[in-house]
Amino acid sequence: MIINFENASFRDFENIPNMDILERATVFNDFLAYMEKNGHLNYRFQNISGCGPEMEVITNTGNLHKNYVSFVSNDYLGFTQHPKVKEAVINAIQIYGTGAGASPLIGGYFSFHKKLEEKIAHFFGRDSDSSVIYTTGYTANSASLQSLLLKEDIAIVDMAIHASVLEGCLHTNKKTFLHNDLESLERILKDSKDKYRTKMVIVDGVYSQDGDLAPLDKIWELTQRYGAYLTVDDAHGIGILGETGRGAMEMYGILDKVDLITGTFSKSFANIGGYVVGNSKIISFLKFQSRQHIFSATSTPATAGIVKAIELIDEEPFWQKQLQSNIAYFKNGLKSLGMEIGTTGSAIIPIKIGDPHKTSEAGRLLLKAGIYTNPILYPAVAKKNARIRMSLMATHTRVHLDSALNALEDIGKVLNISKREYA
Repeated sequence: MIINFENASFRDFENIPNMDILERATVFNDFLAYMEKNGHLNYRFQNISGCGPEMEVITNTGNLHKNYVSFVSNDYLGFTQHPKVKEAVINAIQIYGTGAGASPLIGGYFSFHKKLEEKIAHFFGRDSDSSVIYTTGYTANSASLQSLLLKEDIAIVDMAIHASVLEGCLHTNKKTFLHNDLESLERILKDSKDKYRTKMVIVDGVYSQDGDLAPLDKIWELTQRYGAYLTVDDAHGIGILGETGRGAMEMYGILDKVDLITGTFSKSFANIGGYVVGNSKIISFLKFQSRQHIFSATSTPATAGIVKAIELIDEEPFWQKQLQSNIAYFKNGLKSLGMEIGTTGSAIIPIKIGDPHKTSEAGRLLLKAGIYTNPILYPAVAKKNARIRMSLMATHTRVHLDSALNALEDIGKVLNISKREYA
């Protein structure tokens, strides 16, 4: 089988007929070399400074640019660099060392884990025993869902849901509804009525590629009408949306109504790990039945920084306000340039280009102009829906934002990128 590299995507190399693993890997490496030669391999760059609005990066061409303005980080509030968060991490390491040494079930459960579980539960207005933590946000979804939903059950998921949820549904029945389409969701709920032991609707609060919000209030009403559970992954909404930073669920007034809340500590909470918050009996079940939780070493003492980050959302609300100001300013700037940004309501700003080659070229030219961004192509999005994905931070200044807007204006003229062209 011959693959046309000019029109290929990563998906084309997942399973090439009649090739063993080494042969497939060899062809794929040829494709990577092709992308690198064209300056379109905008992936796995080596960062040599911490997350921030400016980052030092070694690109695939080996060039070091000390002043990239960065839009690749989901450290939305800038807390990875907050001195109080760093201090909390350093103090915990001084006391406990650098690792937990075991899984939580057999010796790896420490006081800092308990404190974090209580803190994240209280953050969402739940009792102390209503949360369980995982080593990643990905496994918070995949591990919990694999444990809860089996062959007698059904997961009803939005078509734009995160890959971790899809992996979590491998052992159960699954039906997908059109993105944010309430009629499509209700049709599946009606069809599933009385056919399955457990019906669970699973959505994001904020979707990671378009930055748009799920209509959570209406989705919750439908789950109530048809006797289904509701799980919301609001990884990209926490710290950004809602009056007190509790995310899209707070914004839509259902924070106390969602059955399971899942999320990650790797974004606004400035660390690594994940959580599930919900009914204490379900949480207890997960603590003893979820395989990736009980058979994996647990998180390090550095999680003390997460506790501090959670506290800072309430103690220093001006970070959320500054981020919202940056979002409004940047969106207005992009709209004035005629860029297509969809219906984003979050810190994720997609500049939709459509053509994959033109999108990769835009990424290359932005990098050349000192702007570090993420070109997103198929299979992460549909083939006709390629975009430059930009994540805004509270610590971006107007100078940073203007630098990006100026570069995008120039590149838009060179590549003929506009809302009209995308449509």
